[in-house]
Amino acid sequence: MNVFFEESGDFKVGSVLSQAGEAYQVELSSGKRSKVKAKDVLLQFEKPDPATLLDAAKGIAADVDLEFLWEVAGQEEFGFAELGAEYFGHAPLPAEAAGLVLALHNAPIYFYKKGRGRYKAAPEQSLRAAQAGIEKKKQQALIQAGYVEELKAGKLPAALQPMVHQLLFKPDRNTIEYKAMETAASELQTSAPRLMLKAGGIASPKELHMGRFLFENFPRGAGFPPVPVPSAPAGLPTANVAAFSIDDVTTTEIDDAFSVEQLDDGNVRVGIHIAAPGLAIKPDDEIDKIARGRMSTVYMPGDKITMLPDEVVNAFTLAEGNTCPALSLYATLNPADWSTVSTTTRAELVPIKSNLRHNDLDALVNEETLENGEGEYPHKRELALIWKWALKLEAGRMAKREAFGLKPEQANRVDFNFYVEDDVVSIVRRKRGAPLDKIVAELMIFANSTWGKLLHDSGVPGIYRSQGAGSGAGWAAKMQVRMVTHAAPHQGLGVDQYAWSTSPLRRYTDLVNQWQIIACAEHGVTAPLVAPFKPRDATLFSIVSAFDAAYSAYNDFQQTMERYWCLRWLGQEQVKQTEAVVLKEDVLRLNDVPLVIRLPGMPQVARGVQVKLDIVRWDEVDLSLEARLLEVAQAAPGEELAFDEEEGEGGEAGDTGEAAVEEVVEAEGAVAAVSTDDATPAAGAQ
Repeated sequence: MNVFFEESGDFKVGSVLSQAGEAYQVELSSGKRSKVKAKDVLLQFEKPDPATLLDAAKGIAADVDLEFLWEVAGQEEFGFAELGAEYFGHAPLPAEAAGLVLALHNAPIYFYKKGRGRYKAAPEQSLRAAQAGIEKKKQQALIQAGYVEELKAGKLPAALQPMVHQLLFKPDRNTIEYKAMETAASELQTSAPRLMLKAGGIASPKELHMGRFLFENFPRGAGFPPVPVPSAPAGLPTANVAAFSIDDVTTTEIDDAFSVEQLDDGNVRVGIHIAAPGLAIKPDDEIDKIARGRMSTVYMPGDKITMLPDEVVNAFTLAEGNTCPALSLYATLNPADWSTVSTTTRAELVPIKSNLRHNDLDALVNEETLENGEGEYPHKRELALIWKWALKLEAGRMAKREAFGLKPEQANRVDFNFYVEDDVVSIVRRKRGAPLDKIVAELMIFANSTWGKLLHDSGVPGIYRSQGAGSGAGWAAKMQVRMVTHAAPHQGLGVDQYAWSTSPLRRYTDLVNQWQIIACAEHGVTAPLVAPFKPRDATLFSIVSAFDAAYSAYNDFQQTMERYWCLRWLGQEQVKQTEAVVLKEDVLRLNDVPLVIRLPGMPQVARGVQVKLDIVRWDEVDLSLEARLLEVAQAAPGEELAFDEEEGEGGEAGDTGEAAVEEVVEAEGAVAAVSTDDATPAAGAQ
């Protein structure tokens, strides 16, 4: 005897070897023996043999007219044998019965299984809906196949054009568009981004990196809604100064300027004037909501996405020839030893006489010309005076760093400024710590520290950068950097407190602190009552958290774009061989551009050793570079590495001024997000 039975959702046939109670010992055509329960047996038959019956059953199942069978079945539950007699017009033969079982089992939209060999016809409404769904899937499969063929031919289907970024950066993997993209990429043995580049969905690798950043951080676009431009309150006094700023040639958001006055008593009064949008923008107004949504200006070589609309920036930037609202910090100094006699903070209108540019002055202003008075350049006398004060400020910070147990700051690093015009990039080496940089850096650090103390002494909270002893082991644990809402030492900078306050056009934290400082300057002891943010204000904590997240994402993007432009430069200059410096183990930095790469298989050599590389290939999509070691030279004399083993990674290319200093010392704590320069944002990014 042979049996046709169901096992684990599959139908099988075999010869019965023996029976014991409610179980059969069955041998399958493969020779395998199996124990089959009687309740799982649907048919018992003598002829034909099992293999022949199964082949015949499959043929019969394929020929069954399911629509007719569904009509014959009616709406009551039935057994397959009952339906077989009505469908075939006679008691079904074994092969017919088995074929009918297979047909019923393989047509779940027509028949619902109710038990072993028992079924019920699907309601007509459900059947028609299921058939429509199947037909829709067939049509979608045809459409998807068409998309695949177009993509493989290098053409972007019209339906995919408005959703390219969605498909690449946050896809719904169940859509036919995504499946078509993945299928085409797989068949071409490429990646989805490269496929879209080939098909024209993405214009260039630059647009790919830019598109990913905008999709993730500016999903509604980087433009601004129309907003009324606020104005500073009437009645502000006008300062009797001729202020000047020092910035890169590409800077448009000019936050800071300086003035110098010789007083009758022999002292010198230096004014640090910071653009004051906080006098006009109010917490929770329309412009504040825009700034809080962005948290910072985003910089990249050749472009930027500003925190504030251009018309607002233009209303408050310290542009040459304008009298601008500013928050001024005046320091009265004793030129005998350049000690600080007193400080005063006030809101006022400041005449801006000059916007000095590094690109014009770097060749004229150096330590020698400042000391001996050689050369002619604007504000020569003022620069000579504040240079002396900057040296004094730096010496004081270094002494405090030493008191904290830290090494002196490294001043002989090399920065790289990026300039992009018509997709042609220039990368210019610039030694960090030049006099103009140092002047800006030291005066900005002084302002941020002084205003941080003013907030603390007034009992008004602010947003501070703190760097001090951390937890755990190793150098990085010693110098953790965090943002807090109370005064705390910044050991790396060598100051007792440090509140970001000097870039209110470019950083939201600085705008918040400016509101708080204005309250202190105007209301004195009653400032805690009128300041926008009170102690332990939950909103202030949320701003700190949101700023950290946004600033880190913006910094990662800037580094991505700088890496992209470094690779572009290699192709633009047709570089075949280049020199690099060993940073550690197999990590190298090219000498001509700030591109850090790994060189697998690098022999063990000392840090700082110069090597010569053969450039094999690079990829602007995944931002990788492949090179071969040609020869090992000697350590480069007199130039600091891009990062030091004890200081972590170095900073953003192009940083000058205060944030260049801050970024170096905070790197000692392996900070993820380095600051954009308070004097000049990353060069080429304005």
